[in-house]
Amino acid sequence: MTPGTAVEFLIWLLIAASVIAMLAERLRIPYTVSLVLGGLLLGALRLPLLSPLQAGHRPDWLTPDVILIVFLPALVFEASVKIDVRSLIRDFVPLLLLVTLGVLMATLVTGYLVHWATGLPVLTALLFGSIISATDPISVLAIFKELKTVGRLSLIIEGESLLNDGTAVVLFEILLAGIVAGKLSIATGVGQFFVAVLGGAALGFVLGYLASKITDTVNDPKIEITLTTIVAYGSYLLAHHLHLSGVIATVAAGLMVGNFRAKKGMSVQTRTAMQSFWEYVSFVINSVVFLLIGLEVRLTDLLHAWYPVLFAIAAVLVGRAFSVYLLVPFSNLFATRIPIRWQHVAVWGGLRGALALALALSLYRDIPYRQQILDMTFGVVTFSILLQGLTMKPLLRMLRIADSHG
Repeated sequence: MTPGTAVEFLIWLLIAASVIAMLAERLRIPYTVSLVLGGLLLGALRLPLLSPLQAGHRPDWLTPDVILIVFLPALVFEASVKIDVRSLIRDFVPLLLLVTLGVLMATLVTGYLVHWATGLPVLTALLFGSIISATDPISVLAIFKELKTVGRLSLIIEGESLLNDGTAVVLFEILLAGIVAGKLSIATGVGQFFVAVLGGAALGFVLGYLASKITDTVNDPKIEITLTTIVAYGSYLLAHHLHLSGVIATVAAGLMVGNFRAKKGMSVQTRTAMQSFWEYVSFVINSVVFLLIGLEVRLTDLLHAWYPVLFAIAAVLVGRAFSVYLLVPFSNLFATRIPIRWQHVAVWGGLRGALALALALSLYRDIPYRQQILDMTFGVVTFSILLQGLTMKPLLRMLRIADSHG
């Protein structure tokens, strides 16, 4: 693929995203859901005009390198830079439980159910559980904004999705190393997990603090926005190089920049420009990612693998229910109570997305059962975005959490 082909493909994606955004607003369909549906439709059409979007003609951007290194740091930084640390600390107990024990519990329950239903080896089934255990509720958060849902509920789901991405990636890497080595050392795995997560957090906070001190000497929006870009990608890449959690490092850096530098040192003009810049970057990346998901999904392949896909969907929902309904009531003993209605939303709103696809696609081609893992991952992500995404509005209204007129 030439640079010209890549640019042409990007232009086509942006045209499609703009048209779909306008249609989604008129039809009142969640934007990310409509993007996947639009991608499915564009992938099925065989019009000569749309040939740049067809398989074999388009660049292969739905790859681990692109998603994990180009797309993910920007999305994570954009979300974390807007979060109020004080609100995050208020819900520290449930968030800590969900992003650590919750991810582990979801992985174990999902993995063992898939092992029981499909006959996959235990370690391979657990590897799939780690791939699919992290929530990616981008489309749900968009619905929350549209319906003016309770801010604390939105913060809990967003905070969980930002932090559990990092823990799921670390867990995935530990399980993958165990499969490659032929055995899994629990003690070594636990040590690697804590080093990667805590080390990534410390690195991110340090880099975010240093960037904040540097920008104290600058009063130019363009330079300050450039520095935030360096922090977003630099923290991720440096952490990755040091074998720490890049996602956690970027989240920590974003929290530091958003809560200390942006609020205390940036002028109103610079802060507005920075927020607009990152919101646009997030819009473009989300549009590209969800369109690519729709373009890459082959419904015929999922139908052929309907049995493992169906059981994978059920196992993921059960694993999510276990982690939320067991851990949140426990956290209610020590922190501000999370109502049962919110727990229902957290279970059904635990969407899976691009991170799961990136992890599945990153598996070596000689990993046993790789194709079955890919089929199950694509099936769960498609079900999650389309069915769960489309039914979130009715669920929020039924539970009387959202404004019925939203």
